[in-house]
Amino acid sequence: MKTSRTKRGYVGVAARGILMGAADAVPGVSGGTIAFITGIYEELIYSLKQCGVSALKILFQKGLKSTWQHINGGFLLALFSGIVVSVLSISGVVLYLLGNYPILLWSFFFGLILAAVWSVIRHIDKWRIGLVTSFLIGTLSAFFITTISPTSIETTPFIVFLSGMIAICAMILPGISGSFILLLLGMYAPMLTAVKELQLTTLCIFASGCVAGLLSFSHVLSWMFQHYKTMTLSLLGGFMLGSLNKVWPWKQTIETVIDRHGKEIPLVQNNILPHTFETLYAQPPYMWFSIVLMLLGMGMVIVLEKIGQKHVNE
Repeated sequence: MKTSRTKRGYVGVAARGILMGAADAVPGVSGGTIAFITGIYEELIYSLKQCGVSALKILFQKGLKSTWQHINGGFLLALFSGIVVSVLSISGVVLYLLGNYPILLWSFFFGLILAAVWSVIRHIDKWRIGLVTSFLIGTLSAFFITTISPTSIETTPFIVFLSGMIAICAMILPGISGSFILLLLGMYAPMLTAVKELQLTTLCIFASGCVAGLLSFSHVLSWMFQHYKTMTLSLLGGFMLGSLNKVWPWKQTIETVIDRHGKEIPLVQNNILPHTFETLYAQPPYMWFSIVLMLLGMGMVIVLEKIGQKHVNE
C-alpha cells in the first residue's frame, strides 16, 4: 500500500520518524509501536518489502525514477531521515532523562504502551480461540524476553552485523524494543559509543546488518498482514502487553556493571511496588507524578491515533 502525499505530508512522516527514533533509544520501547499508532505501520512494512530483488530488476529495466516509485522512496526517505535526526539529537535527551529521571520516563512510556495495546486490539472485531491463543503467545513471548539477563560478547564485525539484523527486526515489531535486544546481546553500550564518537566503520557494518534484517523480515510481516491480519494484530498486541514488564517504573537493582567510563549501570532488575521502592532506597517514588505521566502517555496515544486516522482517510 502506498499513499499520495504533499510536501506537508512528508514532513508529517518525518515527524513520525523522529518519534520512532526517540522511542527506540529507550531499552524497552519499540519504534514499531509508534509507527502502528500513527497509522503508517502497514505502509512501512509494504515499502520495506519492495526494496528487494524486484527493485533491482526495475532499476536495470526502467531506471531510477520507476524504482523510486516502486519502493515508495519518498516515504522511506522522509521516515528514516526523521529516525536518523532523532538518534543523533533527541535520543540524547531521552537517554539523559533515563539516567536522571528513570521513574518518570518509564511511567510515561508505560502509559503509552498500555494504551497502544488497546490501539492494536481494538481493530479486532470478533475474538476467536485462535486469536486469543495468538495474543497469549505474544504476551508470554515478550514477557519471557524481558526476563532474560543481559550477556557480554566480544564486539567483532560479524557480531556487530548480526546484532544489527536482530535488533532492526525487533525495532519494527510493536512491543519489542530493538535497543533492549541490543542490551541483551551486550551491544547496547558499544553501539551508543559508536554513535557518539562517530565510529563510521562500526556504524556502517551495523547499518548493513539492519538493511539485511529489514529486507528479509519485512517480507514475513507483509505476508502475515496480507493473509492473517487479525491474528497478526492479536500477536502484536500480545507483544506490547508482555513488554510492559520491562517498562514498569519502580525497580530493584539486583546486579550492576561498570561501563567503560567508570559509571555503574543496572544490569539485572526486578519490578517492585512504589512503597517498596521508597523503603529500599529511601527515595520518593513520585507516585502522583508518575500517574500523571502515565495518563499523559495514554493521552498521547489518543492524539497519535487521531493523526493516524486522518492519515488513513487522506
